Amino acid sequence: MPKKSTDADALPTLVRERLIAWGMVLRAERLRQRITIADLCERVGISEATLRRLERGDPGAAAGTYLATLLVLGLFDQAVPSLPASLGTATGQRVRHGKLERGEGDGDYF
Repeated sequence: MPKKSTDADALPTLVRERLIAWGMVLRAERLRQRITIADLCERVGISEATLRRLERGDPGAAAGTYLATLLVLGLFDQAVPSLPASLGTATGQRVRHGKLERGEGDGDYF
């Protein structure tokens, strides 16, 4: 199985900047609420090394871990707004494929 790419240079600049900002916010909010590293790690269910990676904005940390930490600190709704309802609902319309895509039609095409 290929190794996951966690190289920060491979990420778009906007994504990298957002991860660093999330990390800074996590650390600042943890300190503002006077939550110890050990306590936050226990509440989120992560190791201290993982929390340090989050606070640095490490792109190799799982997105779910970032989101869980934001939730525990009470920042989830501000950092991750809900998607518009139109994106989460199906329109009920099906895509219709042409004859060639269904395998009908011009048999001599290829």
